[in-house]
Parts: sequence; structure tokens; C-alpha cells
Amino acid sequence: MLDSAAAVAAPKPVLHDHLDGGLRVGTILELADEIGWALPHTDPDELQAWFTAGANTRDLLQYLATFEHTLAVMQTAEHIERVAYEAVSDLADDGVVYAEIRFAPELHQEQGLPLDVIVGAVTDGFRRAEHDAARRGHEIHAFAILCAMRTEHRSLEIAQLVDSMRRVDDKVVAFDLAGAETGFPPSLHAEALAFARERLLNVTIHASEPPDLELIADALTHGTHRIGHGVRLQADLDIRDGEIVAMGPLAAYVLDRQIPLEVAPTCHVHVGAVPDLASHPIGPMLRAGFAVNVNTDNRLMSDVMPSSELAAVAGTFDLSDDEVARLLRNGIMAGFGPLDLRTRLASLVG
Repeated sequence: MLDSAAAVAAPKPVLHDHLDGGLRVGTILELADEIGWALPHTDPDELQAWFTAGANTRDLLQYLATFEHTLAVMQTAEHIERVAYEAVSDLADDGVVYAEIRFAPELHQEQGLPLDVIVGAVTDGFRRAEHDAARRGHEIHAFAILCAMRTEHRSLEIAQLVDSMRRVDDKVVAFDLAGAETGFPPSLHAEALAFARERLLNVTIHASEPPDLELIADALTHGTHRIGHGVRLQADLDIRDGEIVAMGPLAAYVLDRQIPLEVAPTCHVHVGAVPDLASHPIGPMLRAGFAVNVNTDNRLMSDVMPSSELAAVAGTFDLSDDEVARLLRNGIMAGFGPLDLRTRLASLVG
């Protein structure tokens, strides 16, 4: 069984990690005090418990409501850079070697920051953290995914931002649609997604809420390269005694084309997609050959780290060393960073 020390030591990827969902509690307290923002609690343990309780509601909208407080302290370039620096530093200390961290630039403009300044603050934080991690003996490579909020009307603008920023900043690697999903399918953002295809942008799209298969199919129709979460694909699977015995056409399509699924198991329990970790399809999916990988989604809200998620999945599904290694390689090779980098990092997996 993979113990916690081995899970930390493993060279891990994380492809689905939200910048505004991974702040240190101490940083939230410090920055909130600096700007005069009222928090639900001022004790660190009580505040962490409040965030986790908010996540564990089995309701995505209530889960998303907790972000009011993290976003409030991320409205200046200095604060954004600090949060980005700490995020990559924490991941490096947890044994992550390849990270893609996503955020919605439009949510950081309450004080009028230009979009490119916001993105630059994030990637400056990433680079500073990479440098300091290397001095501590930890190699990590971090990249940014820019999200458009699917409940808003700025998706084309954000896709264009990805296109312009990637020309001057090689840390910017992809476009995403995030936020509330039910009632806001990818097809509502067809223009932005058509632009992304025309400009050959990397695309990943959240698809983890009802109407289940329809959202996943819609994301694929509009050209996504990866599926954010994708746990609802279980509706197209017949799983018996921990094994997939039959699958429908959508699941077969995802499997046959090896479309990566950015699975975040604890988050999926919290939002009610599965009742518990043992009911999650990640184990059967891995053994059936799906390109599934383990992610954190929101480390603060779910009170997880990549190592704890990896250990929990390995223990719950009694994964062999080879199966754990396949999970790690799946994630690294599904990244949007340079192929030569990903190939080298994948070779580090035992």
C-alpha cells in the first residue's frame, strides 16, 4: 500500500488545481486583515473547518460561494503574485514536478487591474517559486490555464487573452470554461471555442455536473482536448464488483481516443457526484485503460494535497505499484507543456 511518505516522494503531476481554491489559511487571514475584509472566523483551524464544511455540502453552487473570501484578497498584483508563489511552493514541497494551475482573470478586476497584469502576476509568482524550490532541491514546472466564467459573457475575450499572452509568456498554456455548469453548456460559448480551435489553443472544459453525459459530449463537440473532472461519465458505464463490464458510446469514445479525464475524487464526494470515494469510478476506469489522472481541484476547500489524494485513491482501490505509476504518467503526459519536458518528467516515475 502507498503510505503518505511514499505518496509525497512520488513525482506527481496535477492538472486541475484552482489558484483561488488553494490559498494558505494564514495568508487569507493576513491579507484580509490588511484590506479590512471580514472573514467568517479569525482562528486558523476554525477558518479551515469553515471552508471544508462549505465544500462538503453536496451542492456545487454552495461550494462556489466560499470563493468570495479567497477572491477578496486577490485583487492586487502583489497579492496575486504572493498567492501564486505560495501555491507552487506548496505543491513542490508535496512532491509535485508538473503543475497546471488555473484561474479566471476576470475575477481579479475589482480594483481595475488589466487582464495582462493579472496573468503576469501569476506567472511571475510561478517562476519565483520554481527558482526557490530548486534551491531547496525540488524540481517543479508550473503552467497557467486561463478560465472564462461560463455564467458570464467574456469567454471570447479570455480566449483571445490566452492567444496573446502565450506569445510573450510560455507559462500560459490553455483555455478553460469554469464555474456553474448546469444550464451553462459549452455551446453557449461556441464563438470562443471556435476561436480557440482556429488559433490552435489548448482547451480543457469543466464537465462534472448534471445533465451528466450531455455536458461531456458538448465539450467534446466543441473541441476540448481534456475533460475537467469527467466523473459523470460513470452514467455511461456498467460497473460491477469494481470492474467495467459494459460501456455506452460516449465512454467508448473517450476511452478509444484516450481523452484525459482530470479527476478530483475528494471534490467529487463533496459536490455529490459520488456518495463516497469507494463509489468513485477512478479505480475501474484506470484498470479499463482510461487516461484518468488524480487532481486536487481546490486544496483549501477540500483540505487535500496531491499526495493525500494519490494515497487515498491507491488505498481505496488497492492499486499496485504499476497502477500508481500509470496514474502518474497519465497526468504528466496529458499536460499542455512542452513534450520534451513531459517525457523527461514521466521517465522519473518508477
